[in-house]
Amino acid sequence: MAQLYWQTIGEGDRDLVLLHGWGLNAEVWQQALVRLAPHFRLHLVDLPGYGRSGDYPALSLAEMAAEVRAAAPARAIWMGWSLGGLVASQVALDAPEQVEALVTVASSPCFAASEGWPGIKPEVLQGFQHQLSENFQRTVERFLALQTLGTESARQDARLLKAVVLAQPMPSVEVLNGGLAILQQADLRAPLRSLGCPFLRIYGHLDGLVPRKIVPQLDAIWPQSRSVIMEKAAHAPFVSHPDAFSDIVLDFLTSDAFLAPKNG
Repeated sequence: MAQLYWQTIGEGDRDLVLLHGWGLNAEVWQQALVRLAPHFRLHLVDLPGYGRSGDYPALSLAEMAAEVRAAAPARAIWMGWSLGGLVASQVALDAPEQVEALVTVASSPCFAASEGWPGIKPEVLQGFQHQLSENFQRTVERFLALQTLGTESARQDARLLKAVVLAQPMPSVEVLNGGLAILQQADLRAPLRSLGCPFLRIYGHLDGLVPRKIVPQLDAIWPQSRSVIMEKAAHAPFVSHPDAFSDIVLDFLTSDAFLAPKNG
């Protein structure tokens, strides 16, 4: 029977679930942990099929969200990066009573580009799927390099992400292809209009995978949410700028408006 890797650390009295992105595992959050652990009880998860949760087959977005939600606290803040942002968003849609707040990081409700919508060109995602069958470790490394491109610490950040991948079991080609299929097909733009919990979206100004051009479009259709663009960051802002990133998260989750008692 497949078992989900789940580690709980931290000194706070509020639960914060952290979900990583495609190809990686929970160790990617290490630089932010030092800053967040004094304030929260942190739940580090390897998504189904990734890292130490490697016994899972490829799952759909709904199946992945259900699997993670089943192991989670009764109520928590959910923070997801990239693909993990889609999973956290799906949890918030499926079980709003379980989600105190949603934070998405360098994530999009619809990763694939289409007419009038900036994103990753479908042929790029299809190219990654084709390359996975030929040399999947090299393909993952190329994808990691894209995530840090343009930042002042790009080489160092890419090395760190690569080390995170290599330190744990690699996902299977089936699981990686399944993750790319989710990125190609998922579109949560309309469903998330009705989200009732506090919602923070963090972006990197230099991100080549989630273009900053989506931010004003989502500001317009999700007026209940708040967006922040980190000027010198790319697709992994918590790796390149862990202090500034953590400050943004803490400012949002400890603000008077957030902590005020909710009516009803």
